[in-house]
Amino acid sequence: MIRKILIVDDDQKTRTLLKTYLEKNQYEVKLAHDGTSFMAEFDRYHDELSLVILDVMLPDTDGFALCATVRKRSAVPIIMLTANADDTDRIVGLELGADDYIAKPYNPRELLARIKAIHRRMGGGADHTGAPRYYRFNGFALDTLERTLTDPTGETVKLTGLDFQLLKYFVEHPGEVLDRTVLAEETRGRDLGPLDRSLDVQVSRLRQRLLDDGKQPALIKTVRGSGYVFSAEVSSGSEIPRGHP
Repeated sequence: MIRKILIVDDDQKTRTLLKTYLEKNQYEVKLAHDGTSFMAEFDRYHDELSLVILDVMLPDTDGFALCATVRKRSAVPIIMLTANADDTDRIVGLELGADDYIAKPYNPRELLARIKAIHRRMGGGADHTGAPRYYRFNGFALDTLERTLTDPTGETVKLTGLDFQLLKYFVEHPGEVLDRTVLAEETRGRDLGPLDRSLDVQVSRLRQRLLDDGKQPALIKTVRGSGYVFSAEVSSGSEIPRGHP
């Protein structure tokens, strides 16, 4: 099945280049030149999209506003394109629910690698090696096949792709001190830079999803100089956890 990607960028040359390059690599590409045209295309194809690419700088809005709007309506993976050399745009995008970012100027091959990495990570939940489908902790239940999380009341908790990947790795390794570099590789497919705070933003956002107090977290604890540890007691299995639909 050919995956469909929606790209918004106000530079016609860039749009044409990306469309041509990605279509040569077996993707179907839809284009938009500003926020209005993007939302029109998103409304038309949102059920079919496997990923969206948002340029931060647009003539009628910005990529952050579009990211927030998309994330309220869909869990589709989002890659942000930013010309900002520092971490500001990257952190804001991640806080709004983006799954990855890439700084301009960039090589189309790098963008393609990021796209493929996201699709690999999003490609499936429980594998075929006997891995459990369900994980339960603190009243929450994570379904790795449906990629859903329910809270102790049975309500669904909204997760982005990055939220899911990070939580899944945590529940698979409870009680272990997980190095920040390992977590970045597992969730984003690449190493962290020396001043890269994006993983910390991801963890903070996941704590909010789990109602885990950021000042005194009980579930995801910071291990200074090392990384993070998921301290909850985790049970797993192939059956729906008791107390959940």
